Amino acid sequence: MPKISLSDVKNLVEYEKVRDAVRRDVIAAKQNRRISVGDRITLLFESRQTVLFQIQEMIRAERIVEDRRIQDEIEAYDALVPGNGELSATLFIEIPELVHMSPEEVREAVNRFQGLDRDGGVSLRVGDLALPARFEEGYSNEEKMAAVHYLHFPVSAAARQALGDPQARVRLVIEHPNYEAEADLRPVLRAELLRDLAE
Repeated sequence: MPKISLSDVKNLVEYEKVRDAVRRDVIAAKQNRRISVGDRITLLFESRQTVLFQIQEMIRAERIVEDRRIQDEIEAYDALVPGNGELSATLFIEIPELVHMSPEEVREAVNRFQGLDRDGGVSLRVGDLALPARFEEGYSNEEKMAAVHYLHFPVSAAARQALGDPQARVRLVIEHPNYEAEADLRPVLRAELLRDLAE
């Protein structure tokens, strides 16, 4: 999948003209690309479209007009665009009761997931194949776990073939001492991921 370049990003005036339509399209796309795994974890499989939208929204919010600063935003988010032979996702640790919790309670609730980013805690199971997630580093340490993580799933040729086989079961699996859950990928999400792998 091609990475995002400066020429792909609209300036503030041009983006404002098309923003409503772009937002509508991206919201619809994200509905097909989102999956809940249990009641505490959600993954959004990223694409060039979702990442470009994030960049455009950041530029709009920060009122960025200089090419150098726009390039900085591209570089900050471009790792989320899936590379060849991989899928990319943003993982969210959901705390539904957040509004009723103190900052310390929120930190404790998120820290229950420490270690999730190690030892295959998150994997995509395609038929008999397990594809462990590779987490981007720097989002957690021994004292604090982040609520948002960016991860990649390397996909072999065999896994890609199985992903396209309607008879093969495809699911996301979370295995952690404090949280175990799994969820089957809907056909529409599988189709989206196959499209990502073809680009």
